[in-house]
Amino acid sequence: MTYQRLTRDQMAARVARDIPEGAYVNLGIGLPTMVSNYLPKDREILLHSENGLLGMGPTPPAGEEDEDLINAGKQPVTLLDGGAYFHHGDSFAMMRGGHLDICVLGAFQVSANGDLANWHTGAPDAIPAVGGAMDLAIGAKKVLVMMEHQTKQGDSKVVPECTYPLTGIGCVDRIYTDLAVLDVTSEGLVVHEMVAGLSFDELQSMTAVPLISDFQKKDA
Repeated sequence: MTYQRLTRDQMAARVARDIPEGAYVNLGIGLPTMVSNYLPKDREILLHSENGLLGMGPTPPAGEEDEDLINAGKQPVTLLDGGAYFHHGDSFAMMRGGHLDICVLGAFQVSANGDLANWHTGAPDAIPAVGGAMDLAIGAKKVLVMMEHQTKQGDSKVVPECTYPLTGIGCVDRIYTDLAVLDVTSEGLVVHEMVAGLSFDELQSMTAVPLISDFQKKDA
């Protein structure tokens, strides 16, 4: 049986499914911003943006953008009823003070023990941009990472140790890729879910660290 990698929209929808009622959530720049378009309509979820928004809504329809209403990635957004604007400093106080339940971040690499590298590849021509990622990585109660499973060259982005500059140490709780959902545990990376048609052995062959299947863990 053949498998099909998830599209970026499907990845965003998968992450959105796991965000619970009443959560205060920050969506990082890049792929994570797409999650806002797939949040369940029957759940009250308050989105925070580090540039000073709480109660951020989905992307506006084409032609209805407000140039003064943007997220931290400078993309146009909407504001839900009851939403609020506040100072950048207050926004970072929320992040650093443990007031966010969840943050969803993109990544270049995640290590087997949950170290995160997402702001710089170390390449000479790369532009480093940590932004608020390190504040979110240590300040949010739960850190979810959303990324492709492999680089364009076919290398695993889930690694034994990060070779890029670190954003945070041991901060990642769950990894969502275009192939699988992996939980970071004290026993190792546990495969919570895989795309249809993909075998555990195939997933392992594309991952640079040993994996534990959820089924194996339950039997242990």
